[in-house]
Amino acid sequence: MFPPLRLDPAALTGEIAAFQRKLAAGLGNLKHQREPDYANTPRDAVYREDKLTVWHMKGQGKPTTKTPTLIVYALVNTVWMTDLQEDRSLVRNLLEQGEDVYLIDWGYPDGADRWLTLDDYINGYLDRCVDAVRKAAGAEAINLLGICQGGTFSLCYAATHGEKVKNLITMVTPVDFQTPDNMLSSWSRDLDVDLFVDTMGNIPAELLNWVYLTLKPVRLNQQKYVGLVDILDNPKELQNFLRMERWIFDSPDQAGEAFREFIKDFYQQNKLIKGEVVIGGKPVDLGMITQPVLNIFAEQDHLVPPDASRALGRHVGTTDYTQLAFKGGHIGIYVSGRAQREVPPAIHQWLSTRN
Repeated sequence: MFPPLRLDPAALTGEIAAFQRKLAAGLGNLKHQREPDYANTPRDAVYREDKLTVWHMKGQGKPTTKTPTLIVYALVNTVWMTDLQEDRSLVRNLLEQGEDVYLIDWGYPDGADRWLTLDDYINGYLDRCVDAVRKAAGAEAINLLGICQGGTFSLCYAATHGEKVKNLITMVTPVDFQTPDNMLSSWSRDLDVDLFVDTMGNIPAELLNWVYLTLKPVRLNQQKYVGLVDILDNPKELQNFLRMERWIFDSPDQAGEAFREFIKDFYQQNKLIKGEVVIGGKPVDLGMITQPVLNIFAEQDHLVPPDASRALGRHVGTTDYTQLAFKGGHIGIYVSGRAQREVPPAIHQWLSTRN
């Protein structure tokens, strides 16, 4: 048996009083915080269409590479996770390595986008964004860096428009959507997605955020806000916390029809690894991807488990396949100190031997 727990009432009272004083002082500090900003890397718009913008990111020096890289982010959340702040920026670090970086800002869908399909996004928007970057850079083919769902889009695109893709990088990208440890997949497989979309039209961002947060309810809804008290008296750390919170809850709604198709074809029927995905009448065969592929995944990722990404190596047709495991989570792979030291240099080194 465990020994009886003995509490010192005086010490406990002192800790509670100290906590209350820190909380009161911190709330005063919180009240005077300005709204945190992000996306500070200089950039120029090279293409606009409907809600989306293609940005050409600008570093302090000129790129040393001849092949530009287009970042394709997921439709969920915004692309600014890749450029969160000066010392936590995948974009900025790639620029410092000499890469020529463009990225797609998908914007915020509204009622006019209710019927957009995966064909519209991949064979329409993404294809025209690629063409815009090819034209701006004077390149016949470009590198794609696809992130999460944007990585899945990039795989579909490379399989059907291979002549425009020189190298393909995927980060925390789901390929096998039904691995046993995939909590998001378990949730979505029992979803009546037809009723869901027919009832709601576009899928509200607030609802999807709630789903993601409840996958780890204690960690994401309780512990982090209890821990907030410890940094309330540190303005820099508080700004970093608020910036992340702004990004998490600054999410676009999802175009209803594309959401329906993605849940059905990828999560519920796992068609990608079966070779059964058809987008705009074009079959998506991962075996048609013969470009060099760098697949980066996070070992502690609860949204895209490592096995969901590792599956890519068994299905692509290229003989030049590289896999990189990162010791972190789905978000940490972009913003942690370890990520800043490891990921951009690894991407640059891999690209430099193939460009």
